[in-house]
Amino acid sequence: MDSLKVQSVDTVNPGYNAAKNANTEIKSEITKFQRLKRDKWLYLLLIPGLAYFIIFKYLPMWGIVIAFQDYSPFLGIFGSKWVGFENFIDFFKNPDFFRLLENTFILACLDLIFFFPAPIILALLLNELRLQAYKSVVQTFIYVPHFMSWVIIASITYIFFTTSGGVVNEIVSLIYGKEINFLSAPEWFRPLIMGQIIWKESGWGTVIFLAALASVDKEQYEAAIVDGAGRMRRMWHVTLPAVRSTIVVLLILRLGNFLDTGFQQIFLMSNSLNRSVADVFDTYVYFVGITQGAYSYSTAVGLFKGIVGVVLVLGANKLAKKMGQDGIF
Repeated sequence: MDSLKVQSVDTVNPGYNAAKNANTEIKSEITKFQRLKRDKWLYLLLIPGLAYFIIFKYLPMWGIVIAFQDYSPFLGIFGSKWVGFENFIDFFKNPDFFRLLENTFILACLDLIFFFPAPIILALLLNELRLQAYKSVVQTFIYVPHFMSWVIIASITYIFFTTSGGVVNEIVSLIYGKEINFLSAPEWFRPLIMGQIIWKESGWGTVIFLAALASVDKEQYEAAIVDGAGRMRRMWHVTLPAVRSTIVVLLILRLGNFLDTGFQQIFLMSNSLNRSVADVFDTYVYFVGITQGAYSYSTAVGLFKGIVGVVLVLGANKLAKKMGQDGIF
């Protein structure tokens, strides 16, 4: 009877539903306001982070306009001549373009193949340690290189691999009877770069994966043990699926910086003898933009890198969703 009564009221008075919906919206707005007032200190904590991104990330994006200009510091952005895509055309026609693209692409692929899985493997190994004290000591030691600057890393590399008394070259000389010029030989440049990255950042990269592993239900491991699964089976069927979504998200984010090989490390390790494989987009932007003053041209190169990164992120995110993963948006 009550339902029939409500139905009859709705039929007789068409404005009933509208008034009811309006009251619901007012109540929800009041609830949102009350929630905002209740959590005002939490929202206040967002201000420094938002200010950082607005000032240092979004406002500087206005500078990409000079990629379409013949920019002159004396005329400024508003006074410089508009040239459209001329800087991009000059860059693509430049004989250095394919060499830079090849060097950058090879380093980026090596990074995905060798460095990206390294923190995952290291986190899985650390997760298997049962003695907590030993695990903490190991974590501390592998975190330390992350806090060293690339200048220190390059200096350590020089001390170990130099032909003038380097430890590695002394051992090589004892075994093979001759030294190898690791620091100047083009064929050794990429292995040294990958070795530095893996040694410096792998330990710190385990933080996110260890946090994801900490949330794995222990009952799943117990059930796997009851079923007779060994350590490798438990790692493959329980541990890895638990961090799969984290791996996918980090991979998508990493693809956004696919062409970003890191200026400081490459700049410190490059020299006139290995320049043929050491020149990448990051160092090219520095030499052309800063040392030669071609601001518009170097901005066009940087914008090209950014566009490639956006396309890779969107493509990887769409592919991840098609494969049943959440993605990043």
